[in-house]
Formats: sequence, C-alpha cells, structure tokens
Amino acid sequence: MPKPTPAPLLQPKLKLPAPATVIDLDRQIAAAERLPPTQIHTRQLAQVARLAQHFANQSPRFAERLRAARLTPADLARKTGFTALPPMDRRWLQQSQGLFAATLPPGHEPRGTNSTSGSTGEPVTVQRTHVMQLIWLANIAREHRWRGSDFAMPLASIRAHIDAPRALPGWGPPADFLATTGPSVSLPITWDAEQLYEYLRDYRPGNLLIYPTTLTALIDIAAARGPFLPAGAMIRTIGETVTPHLRERCHEVLGTLIQDTYSSQEIGHIAIQCPDYQTYHTAAESVLVEVLRPDGTPCQPGETGAVVITDLTNTATPLIRYKIGDHAEMGSPCPCGRTSPTLRKIMGRERNMIVKPDGTRHWPLVGFDRFRDLAPVRQYQLIQHDPDQIEARFATTRPVTRTEDTALRAHLHTALGHPFTLTLNYYTEDLPGSRTGKFEEFLRLF
Repeated sequence: MPKPTPAPLLQPKLKLPAPATVIDLDRQIAAAERLPPTQIHTRQLAQVARLAQHFANQSPRFAERLRAARLTPADLARKTGFTALPPMDRRWLQQSQGLFAATLPPGHEPRGTNSTSGSTGEPVTVQRTHVMQLIWLANIAREHRWRGSDFAMPLASIRAHIDAPRALPGWGPPADFLATTGPSVSLPITWDAEQLYEYLRDYRPGNLLIYPTTLTALIDIAAARGPFLPAGAMIRTIGETVTPHLRERCHEVLGTLIQDTYSSQEIGHIAIQCPDYQTYHTAAESVLVEVLRPDGTPCQPGETGAVVITDLTNTATPLIRYKIGDHAEMGSPCPCGRTSPTLRKIMGRERNMIVKPDGTRHWPLVGFDRFRDLAPVRQYQLIQHDPDQIEARFATTRPVTRTEDTALRAHLHTALGHPFTLTLNYYTEDLPGSRTGKFEEFLRLF
C-alpha cells in the first residue's frame, strides 16, 4: 500500500470568518515551528507536487516548463526531481501569456495583481489570491507573537503612496483580530527627516514600522537632539537591507534593537528575524527558500548565494523555483530551537553588486560609514552606469569644500577597490527613493 501524501504545513479553514481563519493559521504556524527539519522539507515538497499538478492543468506556460525539463508534477515531491527543475527568473515571469491559472481552487478567489517597482528595469506582475492575503496576515500575527507586541501602545508606520498623515483608532488587521489595540498613524515616507522626527517625538509611538534608510536619518537627528521614541519602543524594519552599523547605532542612540522582516511584493513573507537572535527564520510553512551557488548547488552555512523561492500557497501564479534576484548568506540552525532553515544575512539584490571592468563582482559595503567623517554628508547613493563609471550622489548639510571633495574621491577609490571614473554630485535636498519608498545605497544600472 502506498504511503499517504504528507499534509500541507498550512491548511486554511476558509469557512470561518477572516479573523478566526488568521488566528487558526497562526496556531498552525506555531505548531510547525519546531517540527523536525526533514519532516518540514518532506511536507513542503509534497505541497510543491500538488501545486505543480494544479498548474500543469491550469497554466500552459508552466506545463511547457515541466515538459522542457522532462518532469511530471509527481517528480517534484522528491528532492532530486525538485532540483532538476531549472529555476526561472524575472524575464520568464514577465512573459505572462498563458502563465496565470485559468481557474482557482474553491475559496481561493478573489485574485488580484501585484506589480514590482521595476527598479531593475525588469518589472513583473503576479496574481495573488485571497488565501495568500490570509497567510500574509497570519505571518504578521506570528511576528507579534514572537516579539510580544504591546498592542496598547500607539503604532506609527512610515509608508509610501500617501501624502498626508492617516490616523486610525486601532492598528488594523491582524493586530485588531488579536487584541484591543491603541491608536495608529501612517506617515508619508516623502516627508523630510526633520518633519518625521518632530511628529514622532510628539506622538511617542511604542511601535514603529520603518524603512532602514529613513531610520538612519532619524537616528542621526536623535544623536544630536535626543530620542524620538519612548523607552522600550519596538522598531520593525522592512523593504531594505539592515546593516550591522545601523543595528549598532540604533542600540547606541535609541537603546533598542531592530527587528527586521524580509519580504517581497511577489511572494509576501520570506524570512523573519528571530526574536532572540539576529538569525532570519524562513517562513517555511508558506515558502520553500533555497540559497544557491552559481552552479546551482545549495550553499552551506556561511556561504552567500542567489535566493530562489517556491511559493507554497499561490494557486494563481506558478512561483516554483523563482530566482527572485536577491542574494543572502545561508545560516546555521538557530539556538532558539525553531527548526526552519535560516538566513544569516540578507545581502541585497543582484543590482546592488559592483562589477569591475574585469567582470568580477562584490558587495560594495566597506568604508562608506566614513563619509560623514570626511564631509558634511547626511545621505549618499552610488550608481554604477557602466563597468568603469560610477556616480556618487551626496546630500549634504552645507556646501562641500574642495579639500572635502578630494578626500571623498580618494576614499571612494579605496573602498570600491578600483580606480573607477567618478562623478560626484551634491544635493541640498534628500535623495529620492523609488516610487515604493525603497532606497538603495548602491545601484547598478546595467
């Protein structure tokens, strides 16, 4: 008699009202967080095979992908079959003709679309489902559970796509599903850092959701003028890479630790920082995360590679072995006892790696913290336009002297490890981010 197929790690009870479904999903997540790693992986692959069967019937593009790899949906339930399916990249996903599922399983409607910012020059659009929204909320509920959120305290969120403060009597879902919450406010990310600082200092939120770049600017002001958060406030960062330097500065100036979340518009939650350590636990109940070397073999702990995601819950778009464009360092088992695979660091996107004229690549993360020691720099951005040319943009508090300009050029050449042709441009206003509010300190445009 054949063995029964392992059950999915998450099984939404869609006949319940949304709040009850989200609470039940968080209970399922909590029950899966300490399962043996082999059991987690087996159940993940079984879910991949179920999805593959669905998409083989509903998505002509995915069916062709399976045929080209000479695989059947059932093959993906085995590790050797799963890894035999070549990862697909953003360009494959851009070709949406025949990609999306014609119909969805009962309870997964309605579906909607999510588009990335396209800052790589490769914008993509995916379809997402009602079930994915419920699981997104359940993963946020997990974050609150791990971090022991004080729901009675005010919440402030720094957001893109708004042009004025938006105040509410509560935090909104899923927090309002879990407890009686205090007030909340969303503030425009386009506000000047001074304006944000003054508003937050008066509002006194006990919980803050913010992009790392904006947090950096606020910490610089707080170092001179005092904290803008009450003692014991919780800071959660999203959307950008959190550097060790920012973590240190946050603890030094504000007396609090950063709690970071790694997510994407295409997928949702990918990994969540451990409440006890700086390790990132992958959201293994809803995504299967791989970190791969250039030859496609899996990275070992301490190695950095390309992040490849399989969405275990999306029944509208076949995001199976999707090379999302990020790089991360593989982690070791976390001492906290949670057993999902871990990431030690989120390094950034492929577009954030510098390319030298000889073709070698590396992360340009060394020495930039010294900019403020050399000139009145409050914000910077480096843009590589071609293999030999880099533009450095600096927002400064006053005009830069010729001596300071010379010092910045010399330091850039040392930090970048190559005598690139440099163009330095100075600004009195904040440097702009993308339309989603994200800001990248280094960006390669080719």
